[in-house]
Amino acid sequence: MHSKRERLILLHRAPDMTRPLIRRLLECDPQLESPFDLSPEKFSSQFHIPLKRSAAIVRFIQDPYIMKKLDKKSMDFHCLTLWDQDFPPLLKLIPDPPYVLYAIGDLSLIQNPLSLSVVGTRSPSKFAYPPMKKILSPLIHAGFTIVSGMAEGIDQCAHRLAIDGNGKTIAVLGSGFHHIYPRNDIALYQHMARHQLVISEYPPERPPRKFQFPERNRIISGLTPATFVVEARVKSGSLITVDQALEQGKDVFAMPGLAGLETSEGCHKMINDGATLVHTHEDILEGWVGKI
Repeated sequence: MHSKRERLILLHRAPDMTRPLIRRLLECDPQLESPFDLSPEKFSSQFHIPLKRSAAIVRFIQDPYIMKKLDKKSMDFHCLTLWDQDFPPLLKLIPDPPYVLYAIGDLSLIQNPLSLSVVGTRSPSKFAYPPMKKILSPLIHAGFTIVSGMAEGIDQCAHRLAIDGNGKTIAVLGSGFHHIYPRNDIALYQHMARHQLVISEYPPERPPRKFQFPERNRIISGLTPATFVVEARVKSGSLITVDQALEQGKDVFAMPGLAGLETSEGCHKMINDGATLVHTHEDILEGWVGKI
C-alpha cells in the first residue's frame, strides 16, 4: 500500500497529469486514495476528463510495479513534496505552489534566507553586464544565493557570476532533467547539477513546452524574498515574473538602463510603477533590513 506521499508522487509522474487536476483530486479526497481504486471510466466521469486521458493516468498509477520502476529512475535526483520538511519554505507560501519538485545538487541552498531572484532579457545589450556584475558581486560575496531560470542572456550571466564568485546559485528549469533547455550551455547545467542546485516542477521525462516557462517563473520569484530585474522589454517573460512576485508579496528591484534601448523600457516602466531603483548593491541590501 502506497503512503500518501507516494500517491502524490505517482499522480504527479503520471502522463497527462496537470497541477489543476491534482488540486481537484485533493479537494475530493485529501488522502488521494480514490484514484487508485477507480476504473478509467469512473475516473473520466468523476473528474470530467476524456477517457483516453483517464485511461493513461489509471494505467500508470495502478501498475503494481510502478514504484520499483520509479525508484530505479529516481536514483540521480531528489523528489520533494509540498508536505516534506525540506520543501522550500518560501515556496509553500505562494498562492499556487508546486505539489512536487525534482532537484539535483545541494538541497541546503533552498534554506538560505539570503536569496535573490535575478531575471532579464535573453538578448541583453552590451551595457547590461558591467553594472549587473557591479551590483550582484558584493551580494554574492555577502552570502546571497542567486536564483534564476538558466535561460540564455541575463539568467545564465547571473548563474555564472555566482559560480565565478565562489557563491551559490539555483536554476529553475521549465522542463524535466532528461530534456534540458536551452541547450546552448549544457556545461553550465552539468556544473550546477554537481556543485550547485537545479530544480524543476516537471517530471524528468517531461520535454519543454511553451506554457511551462511562464509557469516556472512563479517558482523563480517564489523561492526568494525579492526579484531583481536587469534588462527587460515591456512585453517579456521577465515582467511575467515580476507580476507573480508582486502577487506573492515579494519586493521588486530594477536596474535602470540607457534611454532609448528596448531592453531598458521594461525596467523603466517598473520603476515608474513603484519598483525600487537600483544603483548599487546597497539599494538591494536596504530591503533586507529588519527581515533577517
